[in-house]
Amino acid sequence: MRLLRTICLLVLPVSALAQHPLTFFTRAEATSIKNDLARYPLLTSSFKAMKQETDAMIVKEISVPFPKDPAGGFTHDRHKSNYMLMFNSGVLYNLTGDVKYANWVRKMLLKYAALNPALPKHPQATSSSPGRLFWQALNDANWLVYTGMAYDLIYNTIPATDKKTIEEGAFKPEVDFLTKDLKTWFNLIHNHGVWACAGVGIVGIATNNKDYVDMALYGTDKNGKGGFLSQMENLFSPDGYYTEGPYYVRYAILPYYLFANALNHARPGLKIFQHRDRVLQKALVAGLQQTNIDGRFFPLNDALKEKDYTSNELVTAIGIAWDVYGQDRGWLAVAKRQNRVILNKGGASIAAAMVREKSANLTFPYKTVEYGDGANGREGGVSLLRNGANEDLTSLIYKYTSHGLSHGHFDKLNINLFDKGNEVLTDYGSVRFVGIEQKYGGRYLSENDAYAAQTIAHNTLVVDETSHFGGNEKRGERYHSDKVYSSIANPALQVVIAKEENAYDNVKMLRSVYMLQLASGRKFIVDIFNVNSPETHQYDLPFHYEGQLIHTSFRYEPYTNQQRPLGNKNGYQFLWKEAEARVFDTTVQFTFLNNRSYYSISSWVPDSATLIFARTGANDPQFNLRHEPAFILRKRAASNLFINVIEIHGKYDPVMEFSMNAYPSVQRIEVSQNDKEYTIATIMIDGKRLMITQSNSVFEKDRVHSAGGVQWNGPFNVTFDGKNLN
Repeated sequence: MRLLRTICLLVLPVSALAQHPLTFFTRAEATSIKNDLARYPLLTSSFKAMKQETDAMIVKEISVPFPKDPAGGFTHDRHKSNYMLMFNSGVLYNLTGDVKYANWVRKMLLKYAALNPALPKHPQATSSSPGRLFWQALNDANWLVYTGMAYDLIYNTIPATDKKTIEEGAFKPEVDFLTKDLKTWFNLIHNHGVWACAGVGIVGIATNNKDYVDMALYGTDKNGKGGFLSQMENLFSPDGYYTEGPYYVRYAILPYYLFANALNHARPGLKIFQHRDRVLQKALVAGLQQTNIDGRFFPLNDALKEKDYTSNELVTAIGIAWDVYGQDRGWLAVAKRQNRVILNKGGASIAAAMVREKSANLTFPYKTVEYGDGANGREGGVSLLRNGANEDLTSLIYKYTSHGLSHGHFDKLNINLFDKGNEVLTDYGSVRFVGIEQKYGGRYLSENDAYAAQTIAHNTLVVDETSHFGGNEKRGERYHSDKVYSSIANPALQVVIAKEENAYDNVKMLRSVYMLQLASGRKFIVDIFNVNSPETHQYDLPFHYEGQLIHTSFRYEPYTNQQRPLGNKNGYQFLWKEAEARVFDTTVQFTFLNNRSYYSISSWVPDSATLIFARTGANDPQFNLRHEPAFILRKRAASNLFINVIEIHGKYDPVMEFSMNAYPSVQRIEVSQNDKEYTIATIMIDGKRLMITQSNSVFEKDRVHSAGGVQWNGPFNVTFDGKNLN
């Protein structure tokens, strides 16, 4: 009886509120926005931009071509344009009352009702989840999301006979295809699954089809093993980190918010925005924290570096979140950069806040933050260490996450560095030209798996020129790295220690990163990387960097007349070996210039090492790769310790032709102890001693340690010029 009563409570709001519109906004909300259109400049300009673009298109003949092209081709772009135009026209109908917009949408939907029932698998399909209107089913799900909202927005203007034609001809074939033919894909815990659930669910709300909504919520078998709620449970950690990485939370957050918004209207009893302690709010905050000061998402896993938070996905999410979660000055700072709002209640409220805050200096509140990975938050994670503010912000990303599903890369214990808005220690991201037909139809290129996902493309350790987990995704998904300790409260001394023991057989890795700012203001990253194995291996530790090489402390042999690839597999085949050096018992340094700042990497070499300068571009006859430099430290040993100090220093003004502090202040690195218990390192900086003592096995916060004549509490101790920095 209790179960029946619960089901009735969930169903009742659908029929009770089935007056339409329900998905994007309600009738009352539309009326409120209409009254505000002339009051707030940002709302006015957003409305005018939508209306101008739409008015220019709907006077043209409706085109619903038979699908044949991959991404970037005519038919692909036409169908994508069509669903956005239908949605925009539906919004404009509700805000203007002009029936021409509704009539245009209805006519196009009838065209799709004639086309969709007979569509075969798309001729350009290349995956196990082919589309019908598009080359992949993901794009068909996009079509359902926006077309479903468009139908709902003009629902009350459509004659009953046309409704039946549209629902059975335009929507049912697509829904059946996704939920029956691609049942496994629909239930997949992945951003594709989020879009699929959102598309079917929004169409279900728009067409008053409870079966569609229930499949969207609980999976095709309605048992909760798939569906939207499962996507919310499994793709986010409790603190909002999205397991596929920041670039893909940017993409997935749109269907999450759009479907949640529709459910909030149609099934308020679900309290979807409060689900998992407001995980969608946390996801938005976490996604924005994982951006650079220019708004670009950090390029973890598969990522296009050009994507930033001015994209449509974030405009939409912030517009909805502002209404359901409350006003947030950080979101307002982002909205100011976006310079447009969605035409809903939240968008109108943001536009009003912009008027109130017109003279305010709005900046997004970047801070040091750590996120766990996995549904329980205990599958590794990522630390974002920050020092400084605004244009002087330095951000160090330390990634020790799980693999990241099909978009993950093989880069356990990877670091990246951003400074003053510039990417300094780089990550390639992904090899893809979205929307460019000439480059494999806008799909991922083969070099994405063959190079960008491989370990050598990242700033972490490679053993025997083989990627972590042998470059095998299924094996990689079984394991994650672990953070063993962090201390992040003091911005002048932040420490994170993490380990990885499964990437290679019989090889254990422990990487400790220290982000320091001394009293002089100079910033340093001290990177202590321990690797232990009973067998001898070749260890490569690359630093991919952005900038122009300025100076080295060692002589090298440049290969200016002839270059060869660095290796023949696992990503090495795409790197030209440009120069090489052999060094012994020393501290080696190289300095490069990035924009107007100098950066130096000082490396400890206790016996011997090979230093390699490399650059992407080998074995790339179609020029799919950007040509980017790397500096690689190569050692051959059983167990080994890498200590590298990354120093931010100086200033270069090319206009005034002025250079200041162009040389590193690090003079040498010494190690007095390194074993399974402790590492003790001394770094001489302008004649003063920076000393780091750390435990390599015991990480309790209050444990007392004693080594090298030093006693301290906790896993580490740092002194400079005899003064404790802890």
